[in-house]
Amino acid sequence: MSKDFLLEIGMEEMPAKFAPGAVVQLENNARKMLAELRLAYKNLQCYVTPRRLALYVEALAEKQQDISEEVKGPAQKAAFDAEGKPTKAAEGFARGQGVNIEDFFLKEINGVPYVYAVKYQKGEETEKLLSQVSLNLVTSLNFPKPMRWGDYEIRFARPIRWLISLFGDEVIPFSYAGIQAGRTSRGHRTLGSYIRIVQPAEYLNALESVFVLADQEKRKQNIWSQIQLLAAKVGGKVDQDENLLTEICHLVEYPTALLGEVDVKYMVLPGEVITTPMKEHQRYFPVKAEDGKLLPYFITVRNGDRTSLDIVKEGNKKVLKARLEDAAFYYREDLKSPLHTLIPKLDRVVYHEKLGTVGQRVARLQKLAVAIANEMGLDTKEAELVDRTAYLAKADLVSHMVYDFPELQGIMGAYYAGSNGEVPAVCAGILEHYRPRHAGDAFPSSVTGKVVSLADKLDAIVGSFGIGIQPTGSQDPYALRRQALGIVGLMVQDELDLSLLRLIEESYSIFTVQGITLEPLEKIRPALLDFFVQRVRYLLQESGLRYDTIDAVMAHETEKPAHLMKKAVVLAQVRDEADFASYSNAYVRCVNLCKKAAAAAWQVSDLQVSSELALAECLHEKAPLIRTAVNDADFRKAYAFAAEIVPLIEKLFEDVMIMVEDEKLRNARLGLLKSCVEALGCLGDLTLLA
Repeated sequence: MSKDFLLEIGMEEMPAKFAPGAVVQLENNARKMLAELRLAYKNLQCYVTPRRLALYVEALAEKQQDISEEVKGPAQKAAFDAEGKPTKAAEGFARGQGVNIEDFFLKEINGVPYVYAVKYQKGEETEKLLSQVSLNLVTSLNFPKPMRWGDYEIRFARPIRWLISLFGDEVIPFSYAGIQAGRTSRGHRTLGSYIRIVQPAEYLNALESVFVLADQEKRKQNIWSQIQLLAAKVGGKVDQDENLLTEICHLVEYPTALLGEVDVKYMVLPGEVITTPMKEHQRYFPVKAEDGKLLPYFITVRNGDRTSLDIVKEGNKKVLKARLEDAAFYYREDLKSPLHTLIPKLDRVVYHEKLGTVGQRVARLQKLAVAIANEMGLDTKEAELVDRTAYLAKADLVSHMVYDFPELQGIMGAYYAGSNGEVPAVCAGILEHYRPRHAGDAFPSSVTGKVVSLADKLDAIVGSFGIGIQPTGSQDPYALRRQALGIVGLMVQDELDLSLLRLIEESYSIFTVQGITLEPLEKIRPALLDFFVQRVRYLLQESGLRYDTIDAVMAHETEKPAHLMKKAVVLAQVRDEADFASYSNAYVRCVNLCKKAAAAAWQVSDLQVSSELALAECLHEKAPLIRTAVNDADFRKAYAFAAEIVPLIEKLFEDVMIMVEDEKLRNARLGLLKSCVEALGCLGDLTLLA
């Protein structure tokens, strides 16, 4: 037998950013509690709107499942005395489990007999449990910034105004925040009214009758369908912005989309200047033509029906017009002065009290970017473009536009640089040097953008670690993890032969030359390297590589992310090949033998047997080839050269004993094996492979 269960928490309007986390919490907590209580159900669904959180459990069992389990007690010798009479330990165990001593039975564990009992527990009626379950579900929810209200010490997303708790058609009584749970819900704040829920199954339809679409997924689909229809009416389309769509979904209970017009005089502004206030400030969707060009329209969503929609549309148009008028003014003012004339103003902007001004940071970026360009082997002309890009990259921070619209930093700098006659490579570098700005964002595509992006992020990370600012737990206020992931991701994607250690030391030296005091490099270098190594490991994991493959390749080298990725990919490929088992066995056997003796000087002339002389000759030929291939990051070729040594290693083990009494000969053979380990270890420490 079963009944449906409904719990609804009604409140004042909850911030949209709270909703996704809250609904996941409610679902997870409900599933966990019902499982712990042995309450079976058919389906469980949670709903969220700005004014409510709801849990609907379909076909919840009317009674807990009965359980029967074996419970281990004391050892037999502790439970019964020499005459076989029960001791106090046995009596206490029986009393605690609610069984008779006569029902005990024995089981052996490692040869020792223990007392066991079968404990039966009859399930309770679900109705008796749901009051506490409901209360626990409400109190288990956490929010980023909860509120207190009235005289209550209670904290919640927003003040709670009503509660519903129904099991079938019966109200499950419980109270919280001075409110008694009942069966009355509330509809849309202006269009709806109070509504009585008779059965949980009617919840969604009942709320829709009072202008509330409680199912967030259907509400989101409804919004997106309306947006697409409106865009099609003017021959346009709307790019899907999942974050914006989700936010709007959690701002409304009864969505109605409307199409607004943008005054054509503003369409001469850069596209980002128009779309930024639309999306970031007003939560509008820009409308584009099929070729991607902006059309003079926007789509927004109101929380209500179509009543007086023209008035609402006109109001939204006026608000956007005010924002665009400001933007147009800023744009005209900024164009009056060439971008490079803003550079001196950066000396009056503090980047960080311990790291100097933004002007000083620009000087650091120039030096570091040029150093990276040299490491990458760029020619003089390309290095000059990189230097110019780094010089202008931060100038738009003191522009009128970016001051009011900080989301446009880099973007406006590129526009202004272009209007001042800067070459396209410099404009592209200014635009791209902040990338990737967030997860899933594109990496820079221009050479100038790549180099200045690396310099920008590296300067931020080294400077922060140097003054004791490091991410801890979930706290990362300066987004250093994202920036480090951007650095290693770019190195891997573009196969840049760059050493993290070398770049860290270069960045640190530039701070020193500027006279900025950081913690000693010897102190922060290990922490910095480990910080980057964790990002490299994450990147390798995300590429689908096995954990032991990653462990193996990172055992010997961690400084060059691009090399590590190439090496890991090759190791993942060859370990599935037929010949790899003998290769790996030879490596492991050499490693194990080398562990038994300390390093000692040896010479090839100390060797005696033909098989060991042949191996030494092969190593002499192949080792330089392997090293060259590794330096060129051609790990497939390095592996192929190393694999040619394996048969000679196997022959050596057949012909000779390594650990002979003759110390000189033993050291020579161990030295030979150490050279084999170095050669075969071109793909990493194979002893770490599972």
